Amino acid sequence: MTKKLLLLTTGGTIASVASADGLRPGESGAELLKTLGSLPFDVTVKDILEMDSSNIQPEEWTLIAQEIYQARNDYDGIIVSHGTDTMAYTASMLTFMLENINLPVVLTGSQVPINIPLSDAPDNLNLAFTAATKCEPGVYLAFNRKVMRGCRSVKVRTTSFDAFESVNFPLIAQVTSDGFQILQPQPKRHGDYKLNTAIDTNVSLVKLFPGFDPSLLHAMADNGCHGIVIEAYGLGGMTFIRRNLVAAVGKLIRNGIPVIAASQCLYERSDLTKYEVGQQALLEGAISAHDMTSECAITKLMWGLGQGMDIAAISKFFNTDVAGEVTL
Repeated sequence: MTKKLLLLTTGGTIASVASADGLRPGESGAELLKTLGSLPFDVTVKDILEMDSSNIQPEEWTLIAQEIYQARNDYDGIIVSHGTDTMAYTASMLTFMLENINLPVVLTGSQVPINIPLSDAPDNLNLAFTAATKCEPGVYLAFNRKVMRGCRSVKVRTTSFDAFESVNFPLIAQVTSDGFQILQPQPKRHGDYKLNTAIDTNVSLVKLFPGFDPSLLHAMADNGCHGIVIEAYGLGGMTFIRRNLVAAVGKLIRNGIPVIAASQCLYERSDLTKYEVGQQALLEGAISAHDMTSECAITKLMWGLGQGMDIAAISKFFNTDVAGEVTL
């Protein structure tokens, strides 16, 4: 039986055309499909946005999630074409908004517009269509012959076709001379499929650097910030000499503002128990992001706060593997 697929287009480089102001989205989903020629799938196209992904924000996340939810029982898989710059953020947020999703949702895009010779767009689209028919239910990102969990994906290159990597988790599938190969079978999720788009966007992602003034964290809180992810050093170490960031974190937490300690290092985990600079933060109540990507940590924090979670609940939430986003 021919698989029924839905292509939701949102714009991005893949659909861009030249203009006096530079590349901007302009190709429709039908035009994207036309470039691919004959496909062994029954594909329906719906153009829902026409935006550079630098302009994709929480309002667009909600729209995309709603479109997927409404179509969930009518298709075997859903593909979302998206700009590369914020695709990892969208993939992470959809992981939480689409709880226990009942079909594969695959995000893809390209580094070169589809209407330019030698573009990577046709290969990426073909990969996404195949992944949407062969992967287990879940949210994925397909790019440059690799399929990865959406919540583990990170854009690591600005111009290379190999723009994304799966961080701290093996690839789900890849294309080789032997064809499409599933490398990491996904566990089946249990529970009802729910759409939950309630999020709190009053959060911040801060990269620690030598000389960082802790008073800036208080300024964020004074201006309505409800939670902070700090990309700390190494395993999660934070300054406590002279510029006492650890004390600032403790004060924020006592005031009801969760602080998540991630690592600036792309690979491997944060572990606040190993060094004094981490243990001090842990004693003040900092919550470890473990091996989550920063994109996933900030979207998980938004979603958790949107559910009305207090600090204790956020701490438990960040110590729970919801959809394969963290290794505990």
